[in-house]
Amino acid sequence: MSIKEQLGSITRSLRRSWTGGQTTERVAYVVAAVLFASGLAHLAVLVISGGTWTGPLSLRKPTTFGLSFGLTLASVTWATSFLHLRPRTRAGVLGAFTAASITEVTLVTTQAWRGVPSHFNFETGPDTVITATLAAGGFVIVATVAIWTVTAFRAVADARPSMKLALRFGFVVLLAAMAIGAAMIATGTAARDDPQLAYTTAGFLKPAHAVAMHAILVIPGLAWLLTFTRWPEHRRLRVVQLGVAGYGLLTASVLVESATHVSPLAAPALGTLTSTAGLAAVIMAGAVALYGLLRPVRR
Repeated sequence: MSIKEQLGSITRSLRRSWTGGQTTERVAYVVAAVLFASGLAHLAVLVISGGTWTGPLSLRKPTTFGLSFGLTLASVTWATSFLHLRPRTRAGVLGAFTAASITEVTLVTTQAWRGVPSHFNFETGPDTVITATLAAGGFVIVATVAIWTVTAFRAVADARPSMKLALRFGFVVLLAAMAIGAAMIATGTAARDDPQLAYTTAGFLKPAHAVAMHAILVIPGLAWLLTFTRWPEHRRLRVVQLGVAGYGLLTASVLVESATHVSPLAAPALGTLTSTAGLAAVIMAGAVALYGLLRPVRR
């Protein structure tokens, strides 16, 4: 199979994700694109205006929320298509996650343009309602991810061991990211009388939260990419295992650094070595997958 033919197969597979999906899935993809575009637009405004990148009033918040939620919503919409769920259940859970994503990004963006903190803000009645709504949206997100995680261990439509491992790992780490987010909210709420202090106190877990959120894209994406190689399943599984080990090591390293209030950019030698080794393993797994695509093994 030539590279052109392989690219054609990949393109057709991506197209089927749109044409073969439920209406709820297509809506989720459109919403994900809009949220991601919102993040890019705020990034452009932030760069052009020369605004601050730090603090609870920075446009960095709608930037990161738009980009992260757009990418995560698209990722889980695609990843959950490999899970065995009843159509109504799939539509209901994905619809709830989509609605919560819209709510989170919209409210964070609204507060940023109002010039007030979006989280841990109880100054006025409307601010309190928004803060409570953001917390409720977070609960919905945690609940939906928990449902998908349990399903990934019970019924995966794709029976290949490499894809099963990738999906299970991806959803477990995504659920861990949601738990980290809940811990951030709880920590910040404890200092609710001082929004700046609450923001600073809760922010120490942000690196771990960010790294863990995107395992659901990287590892299942790696397993999916390997399906277009001519390699046998046992070889694909080994590559996915390398990616899982690397991403797990990277996530654990950043989590330890965050929990001990150490910046990943200023970590001690051991921490830097550990996270670098994890990242290198993930990159190596991706490079091996690309090698398999570019130089497929002939039967």
